[in-house]
Amino acid sequence: MKKQLLLTLIVGIVISFNSFSQEENTTTEALYNKWSIDISAGLNKPVRPVLSGAFSDTPSPFTVNLGARYMFNTKAGLRAGLGYNSFNEGGAAVEFESTLYTFSLEGVINLGNVLDFKEWTRDFSILAHGGLGYGRLTSKTPVDRSFGDADQVLSAIVGISPQVRLSNRVSLFGDLTAVGNIRQNLTFDGSVTNRTLRGFDGFYVTGTVGINIALGKNEVHADWYVEDTVDADKVDDLEERLTKIETDLIDTDQDGVADYLDREKNTVSGVAVDTKGYAVDVNKNGIPDELEAELEARYAKKSDLKNSVASSNDVIAKLLNDGYVNVYFQFNSTKPELYSLDAINYLIKYLSENPSKNAELIGYADEVGNAAYNQQLSEKRAKRVFDILVASGIDANRLSITGAGEDTGITAADARQLVRRVTFKLK
Repeated sequence: MKKQLLLTLIVGIVISFNSFSQEENTTTEALYNKWSIDISAGLNKPVRPVLSGAFSDTPSPFTVNLGARYMFNTKAGLRAGLGYNSFNEGGAAVEFESTLYTFSLEGVINLGNVLDFKEWTRDFSILAHGGLGYGRLTSKTPVDRSFGDADQVLSAIVGISPQVRLSNRVSLFGDLTAVGNIRQNLTFDGSVTNRTLRGFDGFYVTGTVGINIALGKNEVHADWYVEDTVDADKVDDLEERLTKIETDLIDTDQDGVADYLDREKNTVSGVAVDTKGYAVDVNKNGIPDELEAELEARYAKKSDLKNSVASSNDVIAKLLNDGYVNVYFQFNSTKPELYSLDAINYLIKYLSENPSKNAELIGYADEVGNAAYNQQLSEKRAKRVFDILVASGIDANRLSITGAGEDTGITAADARQLVRRVTFKLK
């Protein structure tokens, strides 16, 4: 049963090693060190063959191992090792002193990376190893040397080595290894067997503790390198979300409220807004309070109209009719620029001094965008000036509005501000 178990473990390690060593890792192979050396020492326990009455301590000292390892990638590698085992009686009637020198070549699998420990593999991992070895067993007390000065044996080896990283170069590890010797003729106590042995005649186990030292110019060894994989779908999702955030943070009307929170994205420049981007309009008359305050402070009020003096009416009428006086708007906006309030004031004064006169308000938009939309925008601009005039005391029956749509007279981007306007025609 033990022979079958040992063979099964070795075969499993060989198959796994062959699979993992074939894996391509061209994108990461330059990011970690592949070579390392290790040295360990510990105890052993010879199980068979021994003569009746001969036995060693459980466990008994001592074992020393020296090895060099090369990793093909982060999961699989090869290790060549030299070993020394000393076997002595453990208070038995039969005294003996035997020595076993071994050379081994084994495949190594990093179970931490194979099983994808992730967080563990940064400081803790487990190596599984298995392969073949050659050994020379000698004893100071042989009964018979008919086979020569030393018993030469082939070995099947399987073991496991938990390891902890102490630094990027040095790791502490423990190892438990089982070794089966093929056709071992000399017993561990130095006697020659009196029968022809077949299969795994000899069997012993070792337990050691040692250090592994990484060689190379990179920061970490393959044992501790963890390749961070990124889900492409998650990256795309994050990019979309980041793009949306960047877009939402745009403040088109520069009122201090980002577009994704702004319910009114075309607020007149300089007008105070609430947390949702609406222009502050306490009296709910459709005119921002700051704009209304400007009208009250700088321009005519309804109470002022009665005291207006008819002067320079002809000059003002010409300026109004010939397009010298206009109300201008920002891009895609229906609220007048503050500097355009002077134009509205000219019309207010004229209509106040000439109660028999009426005015047509003609709105325009630039050619950017859909023509139907621009038609509506031009009408809304004229209606906004209409509302300001009415709020300033001009009778609504004296006013009419017309949406003239797009003004294609100016197409240069830097000059389009001139066509986003409302003009006046006196009647």
